[in-house]
Amino acid sequence: MARTRVFLEVGSDGVAVITMSNPPVNALAPSIIAGLKEKYAEAMSRNDVKAIVLTGDNGKFSGGFDINVFAEVHKSGDVSVLPDVSVDLVVNTIEDAKKPSVAAIQGLALGGGLELALGCHARISTLDAQLGLPELTLGVIPGFGGTQRLPRLVGLSKAIDMMLLSKSIRAKEGKEYGLIDAIASSNDLLMVARQWALELAERRKPRLRSLHRTDKLGSLSEAHQIVFEMRQQAKKTSPHMPQHQVCLDAIEEGIIFGGYAGVLKEARLFKEIVLSTTARSLVHVFFAQRATSKVPKVTDIGLKPRHIKKVAVIGGGLMGSGIATAFLLGDIHVILKEIDSTFLQRGMKSIAANLDGLVKKGSLTLDKKSKVLSNLKGVLDYSDFRDVDMVIEAVIEKIPLKQSIFNDIEKICPPHCILASNTSTIDLEIVGEKTNSQDRIVGAHFFSPAHVMPLLEIVRTEKTSPQVVLDVMNVGKVIKKVPVVVGNCTGFAVNRTFFPYSQAAKLLVHLGVDLYRIDRVISGFGMPMGPFQLQDLAGYGVALAIKPIFSSAFKGRTFESEMLELMVDDGRNGKANGRGYYLYKPGNKLEPDSSVQAIIDESRRRAGMMLSGKPITVTDQEIVEMIFFPVVNEACRVMAEQIVVRASDVDIASILGMGFPKHRGGLLFWADTIGSSYIYSKLTSWAGSYGGFFTPSQYLEERAKKGLPLSLAGPSSSKSSRSRM
Repeated sequence: MARTRVFLEVGSDGVAVITMSNPPVNALAPSIIAGLKEKYAEAMSRNDVKAIVLTGDNGKFSGGFDINVFAEVHKSGDVSVLPDVSVDLVVNTIEDAKKPSVAAIQGLALGGGLELALGCHARISTLDAQLGLPELTLGVIPGFGGTQRLPRLVGLSKAIDMMLLSKSIRAKEGKEYGLIDAIASSNDLLMVARQWALELAERRKPRLRSLHRTDKLGSLSEAHQIVFEMRQQAKKTSPHMPQHQVCLDAIEEGIIFGGYAGVLKEARLFKEIVLSTTARSLVHVFFAQRATSKVPKVTDIGLKPRHIKKVAVIGGGLMGSGIATAFLLGDIHVILKEIDSTFLQRGMKSIAANLDGLVKKGSLTLDKKSKVLSNLKGVLDYSDFRDVDMVIEAVIEKIPLKQSIFNDIEKICPPHCILASNTSTIDLEIVGEKTNSQDRIVGAHFFSPAHVMPLLEIVRTEKTSPQVVLDVMNVGKVIKKVPVVVGNCTGFAVNRTFFPYSQAAKLLVHLGVDLYRIDRVISGFGMPMGPFQLQDLAGYGVALAIKPIFSSAFKGRTFESEMLELMVDDGRNGKANGRGYYLYKPGNKLEPDSSVQAIIDESRRRAGMMLSGKPITVTDQEIVEMIFFPVVNEACRVMAEQIVVRASDVDIASILGMGFPKHRGGLLFWADTIGSSYIYSKLTSWAGSYGGFFTPSQYLEERAKKGLPLSLAGPSSSKSSRSRM
């Protein structure tokens, strides 16, 4: 393991270069902070040192404070382990010191790393260095003086924008705003920084302390107005994120009472908010996402991923064209196969439209689009499959069709080629049962739209080779997805865990709860949209196709109704044809449709529910619980059957695949904040009143009776438990 160290080297010019070294990004671990204080004290005491240059090792300044410390604080609840950086190091040791400091930045200066640089008297950077204060993504605020110094260097509006949106900028833009004093090449960086430091020491340049500047804050009334407007905007866009308002509190303190008062308040607020539920949740997500790259018996057995250069996608519909787009954006050659020229042209146009959408957003240049499309070839047969490294089948959910495709591609593709299916529900062993290559068969389940949604659910059977799993994980990262490896079962991890989501919503409607109220409550909980608007967006075809599959696989714990069939019979197909649970108007406008009530009444009649006409009475909290607790319950079964490697994989999959609110930490993390005993008691009560849909799983029952968290992995006595990993 690489050592964390801080070096001091004094040149003949009288400049001491202090270098932080903590690979890979020189994170500010407590040992680095202690080392900085020690080396600064040495530099200040030495008569041969006139000035100081602060820099980072291995081409990076610093990626910020060591987040592992946050995790320790969350376990112990003890904020005293947080080192005093803001006042003791940045103000007293660096900014107010007798000898000037210049930050020499390359690679990145993020979070606490940038805050150290802000405390220096000048900042010299390479052109493309990344600069930002992304602390709010972790539920905290800048804690080393960033809320005070950044506004004083770049202006209040730009600083708030950078902090609240966690938006980083390049050094070129930083120079334009006044954050960076000079740009230098990598080769000249230290030389320019040393010269600048000497000129500061010799008073040939003015020594400016960022904390004491006010020239870019504007008048007090202007500053108040900017903060007020940003507060209102944050309330609308980030209602569940308290750190936004807390950050503005710290900024405002400095505007009114001065920079040092702002620093003191910032430090106090930081220690309060680091223990908040939001911070705990977002730090958990940070580590959980990184944990997905570690899969036992795949990433720890010495295998090296093979490079995938050419991919074939079978099916150019919504999913197939999206998948093809994702690979093309990863600079991978793509063969798109369809059954006839009409479908093929439609698929090719869909890919072009996906790329046009990215051009309009500014995330893709026209030149890059042209280059990307040059790597695409459309075909009507398998002759171009002879040299592909991976095939992804993305056709409709019909078992015989998928089996036929896999039988064909096994014969024509090279022996090393990975045979993948994008099926969202069908057991992969059934898909590949007519082949002799089950070690090469894997699920590559993308989420729609596939070129946008970040999750890639990698499904392995008991026969899938570790090499194939590793290769798909690697190519997933190449195309900028977060790969989560799961076991093989109906619906896999995400769709299986969330099948009760829409069913619970329909059950509540059949019990008399207003459909549109349900959507409002679930959106208010933090989901991107409610379950009925989501079904409108997805269309009804997939839901109808998978309905019998789940009903068969999970007998006794599904809620059966004819509501969706009645919607289709009434000529509704959601947003696709402008009529679903909502009416869709031009300009993406939607409004409730009162005529849906007749369909609901008929569905209730056929289901034999609410025959008395009296609806149940529920609070908004009960709506959230009655919809999400069955989802948690199914996640418990997924855990018991070892479909996932670890509980936190469910959290990441729920956030990235289904839009579960990130600030709640993911499905199981959120459930553990509520407690297994409470969830079990509620489900047991509802099962008695409304049937087997709510019956608690054995895994949940065991943990509830022992008072254990649901995320705690361990053997379950459930007879259905079997390792799939």
